[in-house]
Amino acid sequence: MPFQINTNVNALLAYNSLAQTTANTSKAQLQLATGLRINSVADDTSGYRVGKDLQGKIAIMQSAQNNVGSAKDVLSTAESALSSINDLLIQIQGKVTDANDPTKNLTSLANDIKALGNEISSIFTNTQFNNTSLLSGTSVPSGQNFIFQTGVSDTSTINFGNMSTLDLTSLTGASSSSITGMASTVTSLQSAVQDALGGIGNWTQRLNVKNDYLTSAITNATSTTSRLFNADMASAQLNATKGQIQEQIGTTQLYNINTAPQSLLALFR
Repeated sequence: MPFQINTNVNALLAYNSLAQTTANTSKAQLQLATGLRINSVADDTSGYRVGKDLQGKIAIMQSAQNNVGSAKDVLSTAESALSSINDLLIQIQGKVTDANDPTKNLTSLANDIKALGNEISSIFTNTQFNNTSLLSGTSVPSGQNFIFQTGVSDTSTINFGNMSTLDLTSLTGASSSSITGMASTVTSLQSAVQDALGGIGNWTQRLNVKNDYLTSAITNATSTTSRLFNADMASAQLNATKGQIQEQIGTTQLYNINTAPQSLLALFR
């Protein structure tokens, strides 16, 4: 090989190798510092995009899970109110039956039924969630009902509809002459309330299933983003240590190769 001093090719090769080693070592050290495998898009372009898409879906699913919780709170509030109404109707049913006893005071029974009917009416009026009536559709925007997004897509919704206020005039206007013929009316009201309670039970079951699915989906998506973004700390530590050793050796060899042409000076003594 000819002796050249203008271009020390071996020194350039050693320099390039040292520069690459330094870059790899810095990358491993950055991973150790941040705990992340991907610190910039250039580290893994496709992995970065997939991971960010998953993070967006996780955020949506977490919000959807919160929606499921809100929906269950709404149903729970409505259930408590309807259970109270059902209990009051049972009391009214007993008083209607008492009206068939000629020894009972019909006027007193009628007053009791009116009081219970007014209480039922009050429950219908005052049962609200976030200032929205739950047992009457009057305060719900037309066509919206109670609709909650429970999935990633805005089309993944659950729609409760709404329960219109029952006609309670026969109860609130009860009189001694109307009690004895009230049994079928009370039975009809009980049936409507019990149907609503059954519907609440069915909706709650569906929400529980959706909540379980979202929990599983969030866990799986989080696991994937962790695999994509988080660094293997043990491997990063090994790479950083190996790189530091290679840097020291490379620096020494670059010095030796870079000073090798000095041996030509012996020819000029």
